[in-house]
Amino acid sequence: MAVATKNIPAPDLVPIRRALLSVSDKAGLVDFARALFHAGVELVSTGGTARVIAEAGIAVRDVSDLTGFPEIMDGRVKTLHPSVHGALLGIRDDAEHRAAMEAHGIEPIDLVVVNLYPFEEVRRSGASYAATVENIDIGGPAMLRASAKNHAYVAIVTDPEDYAAVLNALDLNAGSLSLDFRKKLAAKAFARTAAYDAAISGWFAEALEIEHPAWRAFGGQLETVMRYGENPHQQAGFYVTGEKRPGVATARQLQGKQLSYNNINDTDAAFELVGEFDPARTAAVAIIKHANPCGVAEGATLRQAYFKALACDPVSAFGGIVALNRILDAEAAEEIVKTFTEVIVAPDATEEAAAIVAAKKNLRLLVTGGLPDPRAAGAMVKSVAGGLLVQGRDGAVVDDLDLKVVTKRAPSDAELADLKFAFRVAKHVKSNAIVYARRLATVGIGAGQMSRVDSSRIAARKAEDAADAAGLSEPLTRGSVVASDAFFPFADGLLAAVEAGATAVIQPGGSVNDKDVIAAADEHGIAMVLTGTRHFRH
Repeated sequence: MAVATKNIPAPDLVPIRRALLSVSDKAGLVDFARALFHAGVELVSTGGTARVIAEAGIAVRDVSDLTGFPEIMDGRVKTLHPSVHGALLGIRDDAEHRAAMEAHGIEPIDLVVVNLYPFEEVRRSGASYAATVENIDIGGPAMLRASAKNHAYVAIVTDPEDYAAVLNALDLNAGSLSLDFRKKLAAKAFARTAAYDAAISGWFAEALEIEHPAWRAFGGQLETVMRYGENPHQQAGFYVTGEKRPGVATARQLQGKQLSYNNINDTDAAFELVGEFDPARTAAVAIIKHANPCGVAEGATLRQAYFKALACDPVSAFGGIVALNRILDAEAAEEIVKTFTEVIVAPDATEEAAAIVAAKKNLRLLVTGGLPDPRAAGAMVKSVAGGLLVQGRDGAVVDDLDLKVVTKRAPSDAELADLKFAFRVAKHVKSNAIVYARRLATVGIGAGQMSRVDSSRIAARKAEDAADAAGLSEPLTRGSVVASDAFFPFADGLLAAVEAGATAVIQPGGSVNDKDVIAAADEHGIAMVLTGTRHFRH
């Protein structure tokens, strides 16, 4: 049932005479408090915040003096009191509210400065269950929401980044804050509590292994406003969730112009793919264009892997994203900068490599400090009209699968290595996905087609074009292996791969026509391995 309103108009300017400060993040606190004090604002504060202000020589009143009640239970209870919440929620122009405040000695508070216990940071640190729960703020969100609701009379500040704007507004309005400004602060405050509660509820679902909670919330903090989205007429912003996973959201940008919406999307796809390759075992490079790989390879060095990856589709690689699973070195950097590239992303870069990249002032260089774990759990979210699709991250890795040879001929050791490589890549190609590989490098990729046979043919055609560009007498699909992200519904897709020159195939299996597909493979002397796991990616 909705609460009736008395339709009392909010004043435009509210003089700021009393402020309550209770912050976990003390950044900028002393300077802000001092400026408020010099502006004639009475300061009221709690616990550690009050100590910091007092130690700076600034007059501050303890909240217990306001409430007539001491902080108890290790500070758990200090602001949850009618003298505080009445001061925040009272409608100053309502006679009944004003009479209640006077009758109970409630002094109005005009400005509230609150930021919350660092729950998100504690969660990311891997702290114990008890320690994480203890860092769930209760009084802070209560004051924040109360102040934001009553923004007609109270200004709420929850971000130290806004201190300067508040002081500037006070100066412009002779010690008052405007209604429009208070509304914007309130909107930001409610967004903060929403993201905070989303982090808490998400942690509980994770800790208690609740796969599908009845209510699901996701929150993030604005990292940057993009120039535009996928297209110039679309607005976009980049929000970070705080997930402790190396990648584009946690990377340091060493140089280059601002990342675009498409850059971030493609860089994420590239780095997630290259994370499939253990750097202790091999060097690996992935080149991505429009969220699909156009070349992936392993090598003894990053330079060698890059050459092999680039050879798969040098035309599409122009303007692409290059991801590496090892520290970018000078030799690899020298080769990469020879082709126009939008972004290079790697766990780190040597000083010499960074200097080489710096010669291309617009080329972005990102370092992440590590690789994403392909097996790690996590949620993936996609919006649809009126809802959200939420699923777990695809943590299936080919090395962990029970591979089954179903043809008369088993793959050779070299073919098996290429089959595993190709299936590792196919996991990151949009469906329907077909990947030809030879000597631990992609030689043809077919992505995002409505039929699997079309993907097989497109991949083969790409290989022919690459062979022509390299001056080869035949495409590298001759003698290659092929991976399919899902089963072949009919033998035609397999036969297209055979026609392209593939000698072995890896696929999930599970079609009602598996027997026909296996029979076609046997008829052409093809080795076939089933994984039992598919990798649809839409």
